[in-house]
This record gives sequence, C-alpha cells and structure tokens, in this order.
Amino acid sequence: MTDPVPFRFRLDNSTGVPVYRQLIDQVLLAVASGTLPGGIQLPTVRQVAVDLAINPNTVMRAYREMEIRGILTTQQGLGTFVTPSTVKEDEARRQARLSRLAADCAAKAGAEGFTVQELTLCLNELAAGDGSGS
Repeated sequence: MTDPVPFRFRLDNSTGVPVYRQLIDQVLLAVASGTLPGGIQLPTVRQVAVDLAINPNTVMRAYREMEIRGILTTQQGLGTFVTPSTVKEDEARRQARLSRLAADCAAKAGAEGFTVQELTLCLNELAAGDGSGS
C-alpha cells in the first residue's frame, strides 16, 4: 500500500446531488479514469471533512458505501485504499461505463438547456484546470 495521494474532492451545492453521492461519483470517475489506481490510499475521513467543511459522518457514509461495493478497502489503523481488483476492469467495460456516464451527463445538461458543445467546452476547461478532469 502507498501513502495518501493528493486527491481532492470538489463539491457543487447547486446540483441538488447529495454530498455523499458526489464523493462516491468522484472516486468512481477517478478509478475509472486511472487517476486513482488500485492500492492508493485516500485521504482520511477527518481530512476530507475538514477540507470540505462537512460532517465527518457524510464522508464515512460515502466511504462505507464504496467499501460495501468493493471499490475501497479499509484497514484499521492504516487507512482507506482503492481496492486493487477494482482497477482490473477490462477496457471494453470501462469504455461502456464511460459512455453511459457521458450520456447521462449530456442528458442532464440538455434538460438544463445546455448543448453538448457547451458541455464539451466546460469539460475541456475543467480538464485544463488541473489535468485530472475531476
């Protein structure tokens, strides 16, 4: 196992998506994109709560749900890690998941009155901002 990576969560309070769900979605995206490889340690519950000014129970809920789903593994006294087997997803499944995510995102943006081109521009700006797209 490795030291915690400087993975930063970001919250958007304007979406109506619960905070714990936003945390889960960001980890799933980072794992799928390879930003969070298997065996990498995530920030502690306390650190995430302090950084985002949220209740630690919210972070615990997200981490617990991801552990139940097999995405994360918690080792008492050591920390929370991305489950190595999570990363072994074959490329075809990974691309299919990404396509579904993109379609969902485009549908949500369209429902809000945005075009796919506007969404693409926004995603490109996000990616240019820190290189991770998350």
